[in-house]
Amino acid sequence: MEPSKRQGPQESVWDYPRPPRLERTSKTIRVVVDGLTIAETNRAMRMLETSHPPVYYIPPEDMDLRRLRREPGGSFCEWKGPAYYFAIVTPRRVIGRAAWYYPDPPDRYSAMAEYVAFYPSKIDAGYVDGIAVEAQPGDFYGGWITPDIVGPFKGGPGTMGW
Repeated sequence: MEPSKRQGPQESVWDYPRPPRLERTSKTIRVVVDGLTIAETNRAMRMLETSHPPVYYIPPEDMDLRRLRREPGGSFCEWKGPAYYFAIVTPRRVIGRAAWYYPDPPDRYSAMAEYVAFYPSKIDAGYVDGIAVEAQPGDFYGGWITPDIVGPFKGGPGTMGW
């Protein structure tokens, strides 16, 4: 796969490592549903993995936990272990499997234990330092696309073999 050309200080997802790297970020991450701020922090962790836009994990202390409800079932990541899901609950609706977390990831990712990530396609708006994000194609990986990230991004039709 040929990486897109960067303009200025953009990051290419093709420079991200595999296995993924977890790093702290002081950027302000905000999640909005039905006009409610579900989460807002400048203490997030971001996961960077080859071919994927960053996924932002938010500490539970910086969320309105009354708006999250555990969902049945889970999934498994070869790097981070078992994941579990949350629905977002507002007075107007319930959005199933809109967020996920890893309760007990391996040591290399232990700093993100209990932090929650949100699928940008399932929220009304997600922001990184006030910039609206786009959802990663395919909705499987949950990456947040901003103008400072270039692809192409894995996840859309025809990209699973990359």
